[in-house]
Amino acid sequence: MFRKLMIAGAMTSVLAVSFGQAQAADYTLRFSHQWPPVAGMQKELFQVWADTIAKESDGRIEVEMYPSATLAAPPAQYEAVEDGIADVAAAIQGYTANRFPLTQVVELPGLIKNAAHGSCIIQSLYDEGLISDEYKGTRPLFLFTHGQGLLHTGDKLIATPADLAGLRIRRPTSVVANILEAAGAQPLGMPAPESYQAMQLDVIDGVALPWEGALAFRLNELATAHTSVGDLYTLSFLVTMNEDSFENLPEDLQEVVKNNSGMAWSEKAGNLFDALDAKGMKQAQDAGHTFLTVEGGVDNPAWKPVLDQATETYLADLESRGLPGRKVYARAKELAATCK
Repeated sequence: MFRKLMIAGAMTSVLAVSFGQAQAADYTLRFSHQWPPVAGMQKELFQVWADTIAKESDGRIEVEMYPSATLAAPPAQYEAVEDGIADVAAAIQGYTANRFPLTQVVELPGLIKNAAHGSCIIQSLYDEGLISDEYKGTRPLFLFTHGQGLLHTGDKLIATPADLAGLRIRRPTSVVANILEAAGAQPLGMPAPESYQAMQLDVIDGVALPWEGALAFRLNELATAHTSVGDLYTLSFLVTMNEDSFENLPEDLQEVVKNNSGMAWSEKAGNLFDALDAKGMKQAQDAGHTFLTVEGGVDNPAWKPVLDQATETYLADLESRGLPGRKVYARAKELAATCK
């Protein structure tokens, strides 16, 4: 009996090993992004997408996560997918200068109410083919935006554009730089993960970020004055895939990826960003920080001329380059009225 039990146990072990080998993934996708491993975007969006892909492929696809820009620097995430360094990446279009000029129309003031609203707008612009030509180097899975961008400063509260005069403010993209320059600030370009050290070393006086960014990159530890000018600006993002990595999948697994693309995931991203914005703001409130919400937002008499000038400058530049900036902007405004 003992010998039979030993043989049965050994057979069970062999079967377990064989089963484990059978269950090993047939395809591994490397997913790269800039957020820390503990950030909500990693835990509640990117990892959820990865787990969904694994589950719906019956374990045939494994997604390996590379957070904190370990596989590629923040400005190089899109190129990492193009070059096959990463199979999938979450990229920020504005980090690649002049690569996605029509997409960045959504960054302009006065368009976005919150992240869910902005994500609907940008995904719709892509689905309608108005900005899709900018992404011919990869296969976009879904596009989204963060919520309204704010000004976070060390201790000087910004009430009017004049208060920005001479201040060194971290800006995420050239569009936001135009807005800050019009207000008299000195915009300094840098990826969000570098903002904490730059502010800590007094390289910058403040940052332009949504509340999610202040939370994820610990800026609430350094910036204690926060100004909301309504929909001052937003930032566009996408999760995209290497074309060869997609084509190398069999058709049934390509369908799994297709089924986890588009508006449904754009909505998930937008809703999560809004939830994280609320969490970041509460963190600052609990710390006793100073807040100002500008009355009237972008239509405030002190801010409106500055922001209108920045918008016109950007659109005029697109048109001068033969790009349909005003057409895309007009459609974005129409979508802003219908997206929720």
